[in-house]
Amino acid sequence: MRGRAKVSRDPFVSSEVETPYRAKPRSRASASVGGVPRLRLGRTVLGLGVALFAAAASAQTPRPATPPAGMQWLYGSGEGGASGIQAYHAFRNYVVAAARHRPRQSVVLAPGSTLAAPRFLPCGRRPLAVVLDVDETALQNLGYEYDDAIHPGRTYDQERWNRWEETGANAVLPTPGAVSALNAIRRARVTVIFNSNRLSRFAAQNTATIDGAGLGPVEHGRTLWLQGDVAAGSAKDPRRTAISERYCVIAMAGDQLGDFSDLFNARDLPVPERRRAAITEPFAWLWGNGWFILPNPVYGSGLRGGIDDVFPADRRWPAPERGNN
Repeated sequence: MRGRAKVSRDPFVSSEVETPYRAKPRSRASASVGGVPRLRLGRTVLGLGVALFAAAASAQTPRPATPPAGMQWLYGSGEGGASGIQAYHAFRNYVVAAARHRPRQSVVLAPGSTLAAPRFLPCGRRPLAVVLDVDETALQNLGYEYDDAIHPGRTYDQERWNRWEETGANAVLPTPGAVSALNAIRRARVTVIFNSNRLSRFAAQNTATIDGAGLGPVEHGRTLWLQGDVAAGSAKDPRRTAISERYCVIAMAGDQLGDFSDLFNARDLPVPERRRAAITEPFAWLWGNGWFILPNPVYGSGLRGGIDDVFPADRRWPAPERGNN
């Protein structure tokens, strides 16, 4: 999920390894130094060398004094905390109001939709629900990101993330504003459902993580949907469609565009066109009116694009200098 590079460790050198060839000593005296056998002395020197090398390597990679700027903002700043509260205030207010007049259609795109021509699933008489992402939407993975912050340059490792899902329940916090908003939504008789790319084989651990953060209660297969529940892979549309067969989804929240539709994750969609699709009609009206996005400057599909992708050619400064008249 988050691109980082593994930190290499020094190899372990066994004291049982001997050089492949050693000349026989001419005498017992020449086979020892100060009464210590040469072989044992060589192993001791080798071990000391490895220890000194490891210490030097460790000294060259001290723990960073500060985390990356995105982590400072999202996990440490008042601005980051306030943005979460603001988003969840808007989410709660919209959902409570929408529940009173019962929308006729869901905010989930129907199969076959395109970015140019989206269609939305009808609600019928299904019970009302909201669908949220988990990571960096409903809860913040402080323990995992701390471990990344002190190991700069690390690349994403799926096995490491799996260990986090299994053991990280006590190192998370709810996103500011989430707990009170979700409780208010439940009081409005709207079901809260989580749609996450955490793995279904860790359903019990993920349930405990969400409940332990005060965001539950959740039940796997009903109010918690995980990767592997409907189809293989990380695409969320199949799960959203399955949820919509049971519920009328009146609002969604996430920190990535893929938390709303997989159409935004098309591999051949250039960065400028992806942004344009998100901020112009027919999707622009949805933000704050059924779709609610939280900022995530730490990782994800929003952290892509080169200079030419990000800065339009007609909006660059300083402008070319004019020749002297």
